[in-house]
Amino acid sequence: MNGHTLFTLLDLAGTFAFAISGAAAAKQRNLDLFGIVVIAYSVACGGGIVRDLCIGAIPPAGLANWRYLLVAIVAALMTVGAYAQVERLNQPVLLFDAVGLGLFAVSGAQKALLFGHSAEVAILLGTTTAVGGGVIRDVMLTRVPVILQREIYASAALAGAVIEVGAQTIGWATDWSPWFAMAVCFGLRYFSLQYHWHLPTYAGSRAEKAPPPQ
Repeated sequence: MNGHTLFTLLDLAGTFAFAISGAAAAKQRNLDLFGIVVIAYSVACGGGIVRDLCIGAIPPAGLANWRYLLVAIVAALMTVGAYAQVERLNQPVLLFDAVGLGLFAVSGAQKALLFGHSAEVAILLGTTTAVGGGVIRDVMLTRVPVILQREIYASAALAGAVIEVGAQTIGWATDWSPWFAMAVCFGLRYFSLQYHWHLPTYAGSRAEKAPPPQ
């Protein structure tokens, strides 16, 4: 399987996973069918569109390739039609979001490399591709974006992108390296949710720590 074919498959798989997470989140907010499809498509393709604009892939694949829209619509309709089954999963939005995070971190980095950009750019755009859809979902549903909270989210995507780009750069890339990078990203995100891992916070101020007035 050549690099372009693998990238396309990973991108479509990430689109499907993120579309399910977007559709499930929209369904939880009681949006109508049109709203669910809009959120699903925005989540699934938003990060990829930002990536393509940054690397000069005009028009972006999410707008020019009908497969992305079709995959997002199918995922949204499947989520609505089988929502009872989706809801039985433990935290379905977070589960599919973690899957999409790993897939997009790798595919985003791969596309940046295919367009001849440096390793640093590929890592940053892989991360942007992975987290962009989640940010759009949270903003449209009036929630605080996950990447602004203390959860391990963007750092998990960054780890996946670093592994994929590192393997490509030093010549260790194999058919398994993308899957390993995705597994690390998914594992960091999933287990951080299960075991409540998070980045350190620095709450508090001098005013808060000062003794109360006598």
